[in-house]
Order: sequence, then structure tokens, then C-alpha cells
Amino acid sequence: MTTCSVLGKKEKIGYGLGDMASALVWQTATLFLAYFYTDVYGLPAAIMGTMFLLVRALDAFVDPCIGALVDRTRTRHGRFRPWLLWFAVPFGVCCLITFYVPDAGPTAKILYACFTYTLLSLVYSAINVPYCAMPGALTLDPRERHSLQSWRFGLSFIGGLIVTVIALPLVNWLGEGNAQKGYFYAMSLMGLLGVVLFFCCFAMTRERYYSAADNNSSMLSDLKTLARNSQWRIIFFFNILLLTAVVTRGSATMYYVKYLLLRPELVFAFIVSGMAAALLGALLSERLLGKFDRVRAYQWTIISFVILGSLIFFLPPTALWWIFGINIVFSFLQNLTTPLQWTMFSDVVDYEEQRSGRRLDGLVFSTALFAIKFGLALGGALVGWILALVDYLPNQPQQSTGVLTTINALFTLIPSALFLAMALLLCIYKLNSRRVAGIASELARKRQQREELPPLVSAIQE
Repeated sequence: MTTCSVLGKKEKIGYGLGDMASALVWQTATLFLAYFYTDVYGLPAAIMGTMFLLVRALDAFVDPCIGALVDRTRTRHGRFRPWLLWFAVPFGVCCLITFYVPDAGPTAKILYACFTYTLLSLVYSAINVPYCAMPGALTLDPRERHSLQSWRFGLSFIGGLIVTVIALPLVNWLGEGNAQKGYFYAMSLMGLLGVVLFFCCFAMTRERYYSAADNNSSMLSDLKTLARNSQWRIIFFFNILLLTAVVTRGSATMYYVKYLLLRPELVFAFIVSGMAAALLGALLSERLLGKFDRVRAYQWTIISFVILGSLIFFLPPTALWWIFGINIVFSFLQNLTTPLQWTMFSDVVDYEEQRSGRRLDGLVFSTALFAIKFGLALGGALVGWILALVDYLPNQPQQSTGVLTTINALFTLIPSALFLAMALLLCIYKLNSRRVAGIASELARKRQQREELPPLVSAIQE
């Protein structure tokens, strides 16, 4: 059995189709679910906000549990791919029922919304945790994992771009003026396509690496083991900073274009042009950064888009083309590093296996998703708190100078400060390209030795 196999383009595309499936549905939920609940479903805004917060808190406990279950999964299809098979259809169904408006009283509708949104979040975690952890089982080659993540995020951004462009027109066309019907039918199509793409991901990939580690330890024991991993701790906090910065900047985008540039009609063009650049950055990540040490390349790329992001703060609103252009370059550079971000989690898994003998793919990636969700919540809250602090008034064409400066800082300087903290954090991160390659070679040798021992050969499921 090949240990550090070179993956074909078909398998890389197949893996990427899994994240395209997630993007088709989750991007729709991210962009439109809050509006759907308040303006279409009829849910009170306060209840919606509370529901979102409580479900994210529940996710914090559920994700590590799913990760621990994934680490203990053994089937003839491997550890990770079966979860795609088991939860693809439930995921599609949950998308459909979440965007259904029942003919019921206010209390019943609130309970229905809470139940279906919670179910969607739980099923999303059940399919996304094993999906994210798959690369370590597909190949041990660090360069191949980087390439795999480039394809993943390239196809994910294509899925997100599709949603951004066609979702609302599809709602209007299918609903024929009835927004409730439109959202339900549009999400039915998105969910069905997501199911097909998850099945394609399952069929087009193959797990090659099976850990011989025992599964007798408890989840609490595994968490304690992971907590002693210094590189995991660095990457955990690194991702909280990253998502807080990304969400702060993203949440401030509409305010920036509407109140600083005074061009609300350009919001769509501003977002889509950035997404197109992000797509290109993700696809070219391995080709442009793969030749360099991953940690140093990540640091210098972060510093470059920190400079560009900060530069926008000092540009006058009349410099529209400069702002558009810098934002496009910023988006390209930022997402040039996204595949590296996820490759680092696989590196931490390998490092943990070398360090303790425990291969904790599911737990590492579930804690990564928890860090991401925490950053998402923190970034969104940060924007709300800061705007409230400066007495922002919604839908007022003329905002005070203090509010405008704050919005500008939320879009530029504050995210840049968080990005800079990430670059500094990488100064103490030890898993550079040379060390990762050495760990991969050592694990490959150990696996080969295990496979040559007759008692263990039968434990490796092909």
C-alpha cells in the first residue's frame, strides 16, 4: 500500500465537491437565514438572535463529541467517508425543512424554527467534521494535502459564488411573488444538489491511511492529550483570531460601502469581485506558495494583506477604483493562505501521532471547527458592540464623523491588527515544511513496519 501517494486530479476534484456541497447550503443559510427568519418566517428578531447564540453554544459541546466518534469509526470504507454516505440525505432534508414555514401559531412556529435550525446545525457538524479531517487519510504527503485544500476551497468558493449570484433570483422565480414558497423550493434544489455532490465526494475519494492506534481511551483523555500539544494550542488561538478578523471585516463591508462610499448599489459588485479574487487565490495557493516554507510563506502573505487592508483606511471615498482594486488584491492574498490554514491541522494530527502515538484526526478538526465558530460569534458580536458604543443609527444617510471613522476602522484597521497578531503567533509555531516532511517520512516508515507484522496486517482494512 502506498504511503505518500500522489493524488490524481479526479480525486482532488472529488474531495473539493464535498465543500462545494456545504457551501451551496451553508452559504445560503449564512447570507439569507437571518433575513428569512425575521422578514419571511415572522420570527421576532430577539428570539432569532437568542436561538443563534444557544445553538452555537450547543455546537461547542457537540463538535468534539462527533470528532471523538469519528476517531473511533472503523468500516470497510474507512473512518471518514462513511459519514458522508450516512448524513448526505439527512443534511439535504434538514436544509429543506429549515426553510419551510408551517401554518401554525406563533409559539408552534418558534418551536419549529428552534428544532429545525438545531437539527441543521447538528447534521452539518456530523458531515463537516469527518469531511474536514479526511485529507490525513487520503495522503501523508504535505504538498499533496496543500494541493487538495486548494481544490477544496476553489470549488467551495465556486459554490458560494453560485449562491450569491442565483439564490435570490431563484427565490423570486420559483416563488412567483410568494417568498415563503420561493425560499422553500430554492433550498430544496440547493439541498438536492448538495446531496448529489456529497455522494460524488464519497465515490471519487479513497482512504489509504488507517491508524493502528487503540481506541480504548476516553474522549476526556484524548482532550487532555491534545491540550498538552503546544502546536495545537497555537493553531487553535490562531484560528480564533483569523475568523474574528474575517467576520469583523465581512460584517463591516455593507456599512462601509453604504455609508463611507455612499454607493449602496455597489455592495453586490464589491462582494462578488472579492469572491472571484478569493476563488483564484485558493486555486493558485499550492502553485504559488507550495515551493516555499509554509510558515514563512504564511507570515509574509499575512503581512502583505495587512498593509493593503490598512491602506484602504487612509483612502478618500472618492478613490473608488483604488478601493475596489486593493480589496480585490486583498481578497486574493487572504485566500491564497486559506488552504495552508487547513493543511496545518493535518500537520498537527501527524505531530500528535509522532508525539503520543494517538492519531486524533476527528478531535483535532472538531476543535478547529469550534475555534472557527467561536471566531464567527466573536467577530459578529464585536461589530455590534463597537457600533453600539459610538451610537450608530441604522438607515440614516448622514452618519456622524465618529461613526464613519469607526466603520472605516472595522473594515480596515481592526481586522489588520488581528491579522498582525496571527503573523506574530506564527513566530512560535514549529511545524515548518522541513519538520512536517520529516514527521511524514517517520510515520510512513512506522506504518510500513506495522504492515509487515502478520498480527497487524488484518487490522488494516482495505
